[in-house]
Amino acid sequence: MSMALFLLVAVLLTGCLSFSSSSKNENDISGRKTVIKFMYIWPSGSQHILVNNIISDYEKQHPNVKIETEILETDQYRAKLKVLAASNELPDVGMTWSDGFLKPYTQANLFTPLDHVINANFNKVFVPNVKKSYDYHGKTYGLPMEFNISYVFYNEDIFKKYNLQVPKTFTDLKYIIRVLKSHGIIPVTVGAKDGWPASFWFMYLVDRIGGPNILTDVIHGKVKMTDPAIVKAAQETQNLVDMGTFEPGESALSNDEARNYFLNEKAAMFLTATWELPNYVTSPYFTSEFKDKVGYFKFPLYEGGKGTNVNSYVGGPGVGLFVAQNSGVKKQAKDFAAFLVKEWGEKSITNAGIIPATKVDTSKVELSPMYVDVLNDIKIASNVTTYFDIQASPGVSDLYHQLMTALFEKQITPEAFTKQLANALAKEQHHIGRSF
Repeated sequence: MSMALFLLVAVLLTGCLSFSSSSKNENDISGRKTVIKFMYIWPSGSQHILVNNIISDYEKQHPNVKIETEILETDQYRAKLKVLAASNELPDVGMTWSDGFLKPYTQANLFTPLDHVINANFNKVFVPNVKKSYDYHGKTYGLPMEFNISYVFYNEDIFKKYNLQVPKTFTDLKYIIRVLKSHGIIPVTVGAKDGWPASFWFMYLVDRIGGPNILTDVIHGKVKMTDPAIVKAAQETQNLVDMGTFEPGESALSNDEARNYFLNEKAAMFLTATWELPNYVTSPYFTSEFKDKVGYFKFPLYEGGKGTNVNSYVGGPGVGLFVAQNSGVKKQAKDFAAFLVKEWGEKSITNAGIIPATKVDTSKVELSPMYVDVLNDIKIASNVTTYFDIQASPGVSDLYHQLMTALFEKQITPEAFTKQLANALAKEQHHIGRSF
């Protein structure tokens, strides 16, 4: 065990030191190029292709600059960011989430304010209120890239085969689950191993049962996490597990592993966010035959619940870019970050089918019907509740993910699930200082 711990520390320290050169030195070993170290998610897919193309364009326009990248899966990225933050060795440019995720990094003075970058490059360009999610004490610490809302994507061919209609109520949805289950079809795929993908079900049930503002009110201390509506949402989430809604062994699967059940047509439904849209509208990795089978529906209403508008969504800002406060190439890093977000906004719609955080004129662009429908949904949304784990601090968010996995594994009761989170939130209100 001692040797295992030693090796683990060695690996983490290696990760911490991997960005140290960019924090101290303006140029690479040859002295001819400025090196900007950039760490981001998306090791594959349309987003990966788009970011690579933007980096290539930037390097062509700035021949004295080299962008050195490190690309990780989402959960690996979050874990490494914490390690790098603890040693104050962040990359020059990296990805961050908003709200509670951002707060400890800004409290610790690890991210640099970007207001002058926004004023110079993005005046009135961002979607309303998205930028505010990256604000802390009157300053903005992130350049928003995405905006997401969440849907249940489904295989239309499977629905047609069993004469199933898009559900309007939660009762309708449970009927669909039972029919699919009786025919040996996996009704829904979910990756509960890391908690957050599974939490989409819980968050939507909270919205539909308790109303659209209840989780935000929990964060602000206006409502307890043990509120009966929230406990009931946790109970209904666990009831879905009991019904056999999800693929076998869902608690041991990551989001990527679970997603493949839907992409390979082994599961009928997949509740996820619009960051998956590229797979269904633009991705070169999937056939048009598969894309034509994919539809989506809004999470159905819960009979007797306070959430009575189907146009209320779980979603909010996706990732944004930060620039490290201690970067040795801060000026160039800010310039690259601004370039990436500008190009992303202009090309993400046509090249990748992504919902950007910047306003884009789509009137002269030919787009997938599904993409157009999503854009129209956003325009008429009655509410978008930011994901609970993004609103919460990283410490509470991590606990939330762990407890969500336990809820799906039936290792914890709904009452204990909500009580532990309530206790963590209460302790945090009295805690001063950073917490990664």
